[in-house]
Amino acid sequence: MAKALVAYFSASGTTKRVAKRLAKTAGADLFRIEPEVPYTSADLNWRDRQSRTTKEKNDHSIRLALKGAVLDVSGYDVVYVGFPIWWYTSPNIVNTFLESADFSGKTIVPFATSGGSNAAASSCDLAPSAPGAQGEPGVFLNGATDARLVKLVQQYA
Repeated sequence: MAKALVAYFSASGTTKRVAKRLAKTAGADLFRIEPEVPYTSADLNWRDRQSRTTKEKNDHSIRLALKGAVLDVSGYDVVYVGFPIWWYTSPNIVNTFLESADFSGKTIVPFATSGGSNAAASSCDLAPSAPGAQGEPGVFLNGATDARLVKLVQQYA
């Protein structure tokens, strides 16, 4: 059976809840992707053209410093990477995480939560940040049932 990791970024707690359930279902380790400078509610205001997240959306090259040490991913075969969808894609901090370690030979399974967008575009946006990894299509896990999580895990076991 593949050794799995569930790494996630969550701004409001929605992705965190799904990530914890997925990790339990997969028997996987859990890792929280955190920016060194946490997001404030003002940073998350997508209606403000000067907010931090809006600036990141408009400049995909922005890379945020990660809080803590770089994670050693060498012992994992499958890495589920979770995040909220922001402006139809993943937040830049997810690219920072993927660029922080060598994911060559790993299977990367993006999963997302969102108020209305889907996860389809996020896979393409993440692929350049994990060269040598097998990038899988993104899955949308808002309101995922236990059966849905089991089916996802079985697909990559």
